[in-house]
Amino acid sequence: MVQNKQTWGRKAESGAALLIAIFALLLISVIAIALVVTSGTDAALGGNYRTSAGAYFAAAAGLEEARGRLLWKNPDYLNNNKPNSFPTLLSPNGLPTWGLTQVFYIINPAAGETVNPLSANPADYPDSEYQPEFGWPLAGTTVNQIPSVSGAAGLPGPSYKWVRITPATEWSLQMDVDGDGNKDHTAVLYYDPAHVDSSNRPAPGLIASLVPIPAPAVQALEITSLAVLPNGARRMLQYVVVPLIVVPGAPNNGYPFPAALTLDGSGVQFSAPGAPNYKVDGQDASNATAGVASIGYTNTADLATITAQATPNPNYPGSPIVPVNKPSPGSFLYLNNPPVSLQQTWQTPKTLDALAQDITSTADVVINKTSANGSDISNSAPTMSATNPMTIVVNGDLSLTGWHNTGYGLLLVTGVLNYDPDASWNGLVLVIGQGVFYSSKNGTGGIQGAVLVAKTRDGSGILLNSTTLGIPTFEGQPSYGSSPGTGIKYNSCVILGGCNGTNPPIGGAAGPLTYKVLSFHEIALAN
Repeated sequence: MVQNKQTWGRKAESGAALLIAIFALLLISVIAIALVVTSGTDAALGGNYRTSAGAYFAAAAGLEEARGRLLWKNPDYLNNNKPNSFPTLLSPNGLPTWGLTQVFYIINPAAGETVNPLSANPADYPDSEYQPEFGWPLAGTTVNQIPSVSGAAGLPGPSYKWVRITPATEWSLQMDVDGDGNKDHTAVLYYDPAHVDSSNRPAPGLIASLVPIPAPAVQALEITSLAVLPNGARRMLQYVVVPLIVVPGAPNNGYPFPAALTLDGSGVQFSAPGAPNYKVDGQDASNATAGVASIGYTNTADLATITAQATPNPNYPGSPIVPVNKPSPGSFLYLNNPPVSLQQTWQTPKTLDALAQDITSTADVVINKTSANGSDISNSAPTMSATNPMTIVVNGDLSLTGWHNTGYGLLLVTGVLNYDPDASWNGLVLVIGQGVFYSSKNGTGGIQGAVLVAKTRDGSGILLNSTTLGIPTFEGQPSYGSSPGTGIKYNSCVILGGCNGTNPPIGGAAGPLTYKVLSFHEIALAN
């Protein structure tokens, strides 16, 4: 009897293990399904992100193509004389002068498709954002189109469809630039670097005007890019850009540099070589009937120092406002009186140093050495030439002793420049930082263009903590430049670019160094 009861108890418990196993399987199945769903969601999210990011970067590539092709040094410059270009789109020195309703497109269709921003057909990627942005229809504007170069050499380029370049207005930016309570539709925006630090402007540096503003203010442009991927993902991005130029002075007869040699600061240390053939000549090599001062200074107290050293007088000819020192007939020492007028950004250590940093960030070559020489320039810029001027920055001292070459473009030296007249330079020479121009050798070369010397940093390289620049130094020993033709000769051709209609300009140092991005944002597209 006892044995039979034990057998019945075991039979009553049979099947419990099966139920536990089924429950465990159900639990595992639920977890597995959840993992599959999560994995699918992650994959979908990852795919959406990749698609969205792809469209974003494609649109950004369009912005960069347009920004690059606005620059005169680009082989695919929009203003050159190659096929599919517009030689009158920009001024001869590469600055924009666009009319309010002038619209320019770079189009980038995929194989077999049509891209036409003016079309009403949704399949042609029409520009439906222009009218809401500017307040008038695209059909009422002057439209130019040019193909993209993103697919050069047969390689597939980014999948943007078009890039639009236009003038910027208060209405297009939805910004009251002049603070008059009105977002104007018709006033084109200009960028004035002299007022970037102005605290009483809603948009520092920007000016709204119905007429072109004199230099150094430059026209602001909008660049808008639409990208559409094959799966339909769309992104639209926009830059506001301005040309970065080097213009220190109010134009004198159209010239941006006020003198052949400008000593920017107070307490000038000026020691002229005194060699019989050495000249600082403000008479324009490109226009014999015009020119600027031979030596420009910014502090009235420095006039006596310069006139005492700048002898013999005939070695310092120019076209001044007033000839301040003519002690005898045939004496030609010409200096600006009163002092030269420089833009605000060239008058304080902080703003001038910021300009030097802008130049450095856009330079073709940057040499970071405590002490560099001419070989460093030759090795770093082997392709520099009259038709390929370059921006060269030396962060440190530079000695051109023994360098018998010719440079073209803009040379910025932040330390001491030891200039050997055996070297020649066509363009601009800026000694901004330590502010010391020194030379002690004879030679047969010289500088065609202009020179500016300014001290913004102390001997340790620390930015001067003041509102006034330090003491600029120009020192030449008696043997400096004793050969005919040596010295500094003002030449507007190599400064401004566009020399004799050439493209790219010979020298071209004062053409835009780059198109600087003032703002960047995304435009929300309607679904």
